Amino acid sequence: MEIYKFAYQIIEEAGRIIRDSIDDELHIETKSNPNDLVTNIDKETEAFLTKQILNTYPHHRILGEEGQGRDIEDEAGTIWIIDPIDGTLNFVHQQENFAISIGIFIDGVKYAGFVYDVMNKKMYHCKVGNGAWMNETQLKPLKNSELKSSLISTNPIWLTKDKLADIYKLIIDDARSTRAYGSAALDFANVAKGITSAYLTMRLHPWDFAGGLILVEEVGGVVTNQLGEPLNILEANSILIGNKSIHDELLSQYFLPHTSLLKKIHTERFKKNK
Repeated sequence: MEIYKFAYQIIEEAGRIIRDSIDDELHIETKSNPNDLVTNIDKETEAFLTKQILNTYPHHRILGEEGQGRDIEDEAGTIWIIDPIDGTLNFVHQQENFAISIGIFIDGVKYAGFVYDVMNKKMYHCKVGNGAWMNETQLKPLKNSELKSSLISTNPIWLTKDKLADIYKLIIDDARSTRAYGSAALDFANVAKGITSAYLTMRLHPWDFAGGLILVEEVGGVVTNQLGEPLNILEANSILIGNKSIHDELLSQYFLPHTSLLKKIHTERFKKNK
């Protein structure tokens, strides 16, 4: 079976398992801080996806949020980058607004992206060169927009950081309005669908952005870090995505004037899979 069709099927199945267990008691642990949660469902979903992939494609490699593939040092071969539940806080507190995210790369080249809005049964998916889709509906190419007339999304935590507050506050002041969804994967999907015009955040891991990266580019969006550089799929990155016009505006007018600060943050904070 084609990798793309296989991936679609196992993601749907993983989503069904999550929905069937949504009312079960959760076992919740913390990771890097009290708000960085992981549940038994995160771990079980990654284990399920990993088993399905390796049973079918034993030579493929997996980089997953909950521990798979942290020793991957290069982009050779077929790599699946998996977030079993992106938006774990939403999952725990709301039982919605979370997604399964998978990006598939072959020798470092983008192959396919998936963001599955589990509770709404909305599968955002694409195979490079064939357009992006939500279930059976093809997504339209993105329309250009200006910041002043656009909805954007971001994580408001960056407004509390002294070094970044001035950059983010100015963007939020100049935008029409700002949203915070609590799931990076769904933020990417919202840009791909045209619900928001841009998404920016200071730090995401590969599993947070791998599926959405491919989706957004497939509808003509631009995806870079906040220095305008391509994302490294094996490392944490800052994120700036949007339609071409608003991406250019945000990059040139708001981020590049702070190049020295941003380069310092990238050098100090962004280490592979940490």
